[in-house]
Amino acid sequence: MKPLRRLDARPVAFVLLDIDDTLTTHGRLQAQAYAALERLRTAGKLVVPITGRPAGWCDHIARMWPVDAVVGENGAFYFWFADGKLGKRFIDDPPTRARRRAELEEISKAILRQVPGAAVASDQPYRETDLAIDYCEDVPPLPVESVERIAALMRQAGLTAKVSSIHVNGWFGNYDKLATARQLFAERFGLDLEAVNRQVVYAGDSPNDAPMFDFFHNSVGVANVRRFPGLEPKYVTTAEAGAGFAELAAHLLGKP
Repeated sequence: MKPLRRLDARPVAFVLLDIDDTLTTHGRLQAQAYAALERLRTAGKLVVPITGRPAGWCDHIARMWPVDAVVGENGAFYFWFADGKLGKRFIDDPPTRARRRAELEEISKAILRQVPGAAVASDQPYRETDLAIDYCEDVPPLPVESVERIAALMRQAGLTAKVSSIHVNGWFGNYDKLATARQLFAERFGLDLEAVNRQVVYAGDSPNDAPMFDFFHNSVGVANVRRFPGLEPKYVTTAEAGAGFAELAAHLLGKP
């Protein structure tokens, strides 16, 4: 990973970012991070959070934050707010989502029986498509072996499983953050994400960001990315979490 100062900010027009432990710090959205979002958008950058957080959160984010769209539940959908209305684009249709939610509930019960200390994430009631198992957000942190066990049980049940900095997320289907970001850019912005790759910065911190780190030429890890050995964003900030994102925004805007 190269230091952030080596990233050429001149061509960057699009800023994509994870939320938990990238924009937030210890579970809170602090003023400097939110202000960084606003400065980027005011400067004309297109800003899109790409998160594992639920549809309920993303409704609020699309409506209230200074962003152009939001991808949620690790790629299950994207939302946007324009002309005073919320737009929604799901990968799966409503009957499929309803059927799969019932299946996910049974899978969650099996996981909790087999992994002591794990819990269904507190934001699960606001999810449309995936199962989030908490391993450190609102429960005492579980060992790595338990986190890996949760992911393995999800995969055995036929789910795609990804580890974030706080949850293990599982869902039916092959979509992920990158696949739906591509779809968003094509459908909403009329752009081929591959063609504009060098104009994009992606910021993240955890294993569910790996496809984004691999794809984008200007992928950036906030400093706490180092807690997950093997993750390789192209650049890394000196500060962690929200302070690291604010550092990235300042670099992009040429304002130390």
